[in-house]
Amino acid sequence: MSMTVAEKILARASGRDAVRAGEFVVADIDLAMIHDIFAVRVFETLLELGIEKLFDPAKVVVVVDHFVPAPTAAIADLHHRIREYVERFGVGTFYDAGEGISHQLLPERGHIRPGMLVIGTDSHTTTYGALGAAAAGVGTSDMVFALATGRLWFRVPETIRYELVGELGPWVAWKDVILAIAGEIGTDGAQYRALEFGGPGAATAPVSGRLTLANMAVELGAKFGIFPADETTWAYLGAPPGEAPVPDADATYTAVHHLDLGTLGPQVALPHDVDRVVPAAGAGDLPIDQAFLGSCTNGRLDDLEAAAAVLRGRHVAPGVRFLVAPASRKVMEEALASGVLATLVEAGATVLPPGCGPCFGGHGGLLGPGERGISASNRNFPGRMGSTEAEIVLASPATVAASAVAGRVVDPREVVDG
Repeated sequence: MSMTVAEKILARASGRDAVRAGEFVVADIDLAMIHDIFAVRVFETLLELGIEKLFDPAKVVVVVDHFVPAPTAAIADLHHRIREYVERFGVGTFYDAGEGISHQLLPERGHIRPGMLVIGTDSHTTTYGALGAAAAGVGTSDMVFALATGRLWFRVPETIRYELVGELGPWVAWKDVILAIAGEIGTDGAQYRALEFGGPGAATAPVSGRLTLANMAVELGAKFGIFPADETTWAYLGAPPGEAPVPDADATYTAVHHLDLGTLGPQVALPHDVDRVVPAAGAGDLPIDQAFLGSCTNGRLDDLEAAAAVLRGRHVAPGVRFLVAPASRKVMEEALASGVLATLVEAGATVLPPGCGPCFGGHGGLLGPGERGISASNRNFPGRMGSTEAEIVLASPATVAASAVAGRVVDPREVVDG
């Protein structure tokens, strides 16, 4: 029976030869990630149920990444309790505040391998599909069940295939690709479906770009966002090519879309919807108060380098706050060693600790009433980055940097070539 990548992973994890879209399966979990917002609730619930042991501590990762560093005494206490629970339950891997964002750390530190089934208490857990895994966000109840039993139920999703051809042009980024896809199919266009990316264009994507697309697959409603493993995947993992699920030639897709990368220019998503996408050059007169570079979507070294390339020899416009949050300590160290971080600071950037920063609206540089920000993150609904009366424009790192220089939303080519 022919299957997609998502179907093959769920079949393997549920001990079956094959599965079909729409079937329900109970599958073995290969890795579970919990971050600081939900960790205490998860561990307390386990204890309330009389469960004092994890199904396999080696398959559990806990990350403190959202509130970094602790902005209040209450959050400091939350972090303290997380550390106590990590020790009490013998959690296999713990990344404390300052190490980085979960969705950067798990791929970066080698926790993700092609073919794995991964869950996390965060909707952007889909990010790990960049390395050929099936990864999905779950709520606390599902996480508690999985930590106790090592298993979880799934409805096998239908799969939408995106065939990418061509190559990206100058100053066009993989963020522009996923924004263009959002504009094409909408925020519910992949509702409880797997998004599978393939074609010769997909093969040109570095892992950093794949992480961006898989990360934002959930913004289209997707259960999984998957790049089948290839030479680029194994090179990133520092391992010789191994066995990994790839789609069968006659696999069944609910839809197949084609996108020529060479036709794309820089894109932006206007307030207050991820799918309200227009070319950056056609955004209109939109002055900004703040620009944010970072998040699990675009806080990697490639992203910081793209921004630095725009900012070199230029300075942030008066009245604009430019915030940069590297996605991990390693990214920060590499940006420091290469001079990228110095370029950003010299241009007027304020560098935040490795972590989520203001992306989720908790702290670290929020937007006030009536303000407008441009962000390399993933969501722009009211209140996402502060006040419900603020506006958020989503864009690539280069577009964010160029807009910080111009003081308004612009196509980066206007700044670099102008």
